[in-house]
Amino acid sequence: MAAKFHELTISKIEDLTSDAKAISFSIPSDLRDDYAFAPGQYLTLRAEIAGEDVRRSYSISSPLGENALTVGIRRVEDGKFSSYATNELKAGQKLQVMTPEGRFTAKIGELKNALLIAAGSGITPMMSIAQSLLDGDPDANVTLVYGNRETKSIMFREQLEFLKDRFMDRFTLIHILSREDQDVPILNGRIDADKIRALDNTNAIDLVGADGVFICGPGEMIEVVRDTCAALGVDNAKVHFELFTPADGQEPRKAPTKEMLEAAEQGVAVEVILDGTKRSFKLTDADQTVLEAANAHGLDLPFSCKGGMCCTCRCKVANGSAEMDVNYSLEPWEIEAGFTLACQARPTSDKLTLDFDES
Repeated sequence: MAAKFHELTISKIEDLTSDAKAISFSIPSDLRDDYAFAPGQYLTLRAEIAGEDVRRSYSISSPLGENALTVGIRRVEDGKFSSYATNELKAGQKLQVMTPEGRFTAKIGELKNALLIAAGSGITPMMSIAQSLLDGDPDANVTLVYGNRETKSIMFREQLEFLKDRFMDRFTLIHILSREDQDVPILNGRIDADKIRALDNTNAIDLVGADGVFICGPGEMIEVVRDTCAALGVDNAKVHFELFTPADGQEPRKAPTKEMLEAAEQGVAVEVILDGTKRSFKLTDADQTVLEAANAHGLDLPFSCKGGMCCTCRCKVANGSAEMDVNYSLEPWEIEAGFTLACQARPTSDKLTLDFDES
C-alpha cells in the first residue's frame, strides 16, 4: 500500500544540541497500525514554507513499543525544512507526517551481534535499532561507533549514556571525535578507512564476526566504510546502508535521450494507479520526470527525496517503458520485475502506465 500523509500533533520537542532537536508525534489509536514501523525506518514531514510545499525525511529514533514517534532534526545551513523545524515548530502544533518508509531496517531475533557505525545526525536510526535490538532480544549484543566533531555536538548523548548503563554487558559505545582530544589516541580523528581498520585490528569492533553492519552518515563516510568492509572480507549481504539527501543540491539532470524526446514530442499518455484509482495526464516535456509532470497536473503522488534514494515513489511499469536518470534504492530484482522510481523515470514510449499499488 502506498504511503500516506496524516495530520499528527507534536507532543514534545527536546533540545539535543545547540542546533538539533528531537521532535515527537503522538499517534492516535486509530492510526497505530498505519504508523507501525521497523527499526531504522523514517518519516517524511511536510509543511508549507513561504508558500512552497516542502518535504523532508527524518529517521525514527524511537524504539519499538513506544506510543509516540520521535525524529531527530539537525539544522542545516540554508536548509528550508530543518530551519523551520528547529526554529518555529512548537509542541501542540499539527504537521503532515507520512506513514513510515525505508529499507534500512534491523530484524529483532536475527541479529545477535550488531555493529552500528554512524556520524553526525546518522545516529538517529541507530537509536531505534540499538534499543529495539537490546530490548527485544536478551541474547543480542550491539556495538555502536559514533563520530562527531566534539562532545557538545553529540546528538542523543544522554540517551546513549543511559542505554550504556542499562545494558552494560551487551552494549558497547565508542565515541570518535575529530576536534576534541580524548585520552585514547584511537578515539581521535574521523571515521575513515584507517580508523575502521584500527578498531578492527584492536578488537574494539569485529567486522567479520558481526551478523549485520549498519552504516549511516555522510555519503562519503558510508562509501569508505562499505569499501573497507569489502576489503576486509565482510559478507556484502551483511552490510546495510542508506543514502539519503534532500531535494536541494541534486546533480544536474542528464540530457534526454532520443527516445525520451520522440515520446514527449508526440505527447505521452500517462496513467497512474494509486489506491485503486486511475488518473491520466499528458507528458510533453522530455526534461520532466513522471513525478514532476504529475505534480504539474495536480496529482499528489507519494514522494520524499526526489533523488532516487528513498524509494517512496516506487511503482511498477504496467504498460510502456521509461528510463531512470539515477537509482540508489531499487534492487536488481526489482528492476527486472519492472519497478521504477517516479522521481527519476522519464517515458520512452507514447503510452505509460505506472502502478503504485503493486508490492
